[in-house]
Amino acid sequence: MRRTVRRHLGKVVAGAAIAVTGTAVMVGITLPGSAGAEESGGKGGGLAARQAARQQDQSVGPGVVERAPAEGATGKGDDPLTDDEVRRAERVALSGPQLAAGQNVEGGKGPQRLGVDLAEPDADELDDPDAPRRAEVTLYDYKSDALVTKTVDLRSGKVEGTGTQHGVQPPLTREENAEAARLLIADPLGAGLKADYKDATGKDLTSPGQLMLTGIVYRAVPGAQPAVLDQCGTHRCVRLLPKIPNGSWIDSRSFVIDLSARKVGRLG
Repeated sequence: MRRTVRRHLGKVVAGAAIAVTGTAVMVGITLPGSAGAEESGGKGGGLAARQAARQQDQSVGPGVVERAPAEGATGKGDDPLTDDEVRRAERVALSGPQLAAGQNVEGGKGPQRLGVDLAEPDADELDDPDAPRRAEVTLYDYKSDALVTKTVDLRSGKVEGTGTQHGVQPPLTREENAEAARLLIADPLGAGLKADYKDATGKDLTSPGQLMLTGIVYRAVPGAQPAVLDQCGTHRCVRLLPKIPNGSWIDSRSFVIDLSARKVGRLG
């Protein structure tokens, strides 16, 4: 941008100030045998090297793009979960009435989906090629502020185990970062974010889709935040690192969004 950018949030951070830049180094590559022959003035050596290079180029055929192998509905052993297995595991994990009563990050019915991973086999199944494949479905219930883990047997389609934890905050999902940005944009404390965005782009900031978003889980530290953020850690809270696509980072680290309470606070 050629014009001066006003600092509404305190800083609009250029990408170069945050990203680590590297220095490209030009490296000369000499064909084997060519340097000595040409330096010694021998034309035959230089010609031989050039002929060898041509032969090497001719021996390598053109690249071929091959179609990826078709993915089966079910994997084997410790293969990564297939898309079908992920969908089945989520469907089974979210089918219980207790989970249906939960709440996602947008306030909708059912807990927030965080991820699905292949579960480790039991100790007595390590060498069994026919051991059942299991998936661990991780969910966050915003109604009870609980992390819920469901272990699903992909063969039988049944839930083998359920774990519930409070005060555990795994990394945030894209949907949670987007909801945090939506709450900040709608809050009076988001005025600076919107002003910085308009200064940089000339456009109004109205939705999270206009930003590239990264979020960091925030936990309350005694005496380090306003009372509105005292429950962070028990509640699911996020500090956003928004970036304008193909542009600058906007420093909003002083703002914390409590996704559980749906409130925004500003650190001192």
